[in-house]
Amino acid sequence: MDKLGAAFAALADPTRRAILARLAQGEARVGELGRPFRISAPAISRHLRVLEQAGLIERKIDAQWRVCRLRGPGLRAAHDWIAEYRQFWEAGLDRLAEYLEQTAPPAPTSRRAARKHALPGARRANTRSKP
Repeated sequence: MDKLGAAFAALADPTRRAILARLAQGEARVGELGRPFRISAPAISRHLRVLEQAGLIERKIDAQWRVCRLRGPGLRAAHDWIAEYRQFWEAGLDRLAEYLEQTAPPAPTSRRAARKHALPGARRANTRSKP
C-alpha cells in the first residue's frame, strides 16, 4: 500500500483519529494516549504501529517513557490530496448556489403572499375550523 493509502486507512479508525487529535496538542506518552480508551495496552500499541507505518506519527524512547508525536509530512500528503478535491467541490457548490438563487421564487412579503406560495396540502398554523 502506498503512503497516501496507508494514511487514509489509518485515519479510517475513530480510535486512531482520537489519538491524532490528542497528539495535535503536543507529544504524549503511550500510557497517556491509551488512558481515554477502554482497550488493552497491546491494542493501543497496534493502533500506534498503524499510525507510525502510515507516517502520521513517530515514536521515541525518552528514559523509561515511550513518547509519540505527529509527523507533518504524512499528514501533508493527505491534506494535499484532499485540497485538490476541495477546490472541485467548492466550485460545484458555488455553481449550485448561483443556480438556486436565479431560479428561486421571490420571497413572500406578507402573510397572504406566504400562504399563496405555500406548498399544496401544507397545513396552516392559524386555521380556524368552522362550526
